[in-house]
Amino acid sequence: MITINKQAHHDYSVSDIFEAGLILSGPEVKSVKAGGINLKGSYIDIKNDSAAYLVKAHISAYKPASSAQLKYNPDQDRKLLLNKKELKHLFGKSKESGVSIIPLKVYLKHGLVKLEIGVGKGKKKYDKREDIKKRDFARRKQQLKQY
Repeated sequence: MITINKQAHHDYSVSDIFEAGLILSGPEVKSVKAGGINLKGSYIDIKNDSAAYLVKAHISAYKPASSAQLKYNPDQDRKLLLNKKELKHLFGKSKESGVSIIPLKVYLKHGLVKLEIGVGKGKKKYDKREDIKKRDFARRKQQLKQY
């Protein structure tokens, strides 16, 4: 596990989860493997059910290769690798009202950088408070079991 978008589970109730590959350059891959990626505020944009892009994800420049990356933009859009069936499903979901496609976590699988994306519906303020109450109750219950 490289990074998790904790804010995504707080702000959205995630229903469908997909795994996608990322198209990255060599120094970007090294930077991601070193933990130089930030998913806060990022989202997935689907263009005409033909391609999906990771938007506003920050991948910092890889320090040893910084001289080769003079015009590197850390916030550029990055293409995702999904099959046609998944793209059509996500494109249909993205057209629904109140539904967003968000990145959940970045991890390595057999040496490749993978991105877990989810279809999320925005939570209301009272839903967020309810989740906090449930989490606190479970924590207290666990603490009582220990004694």
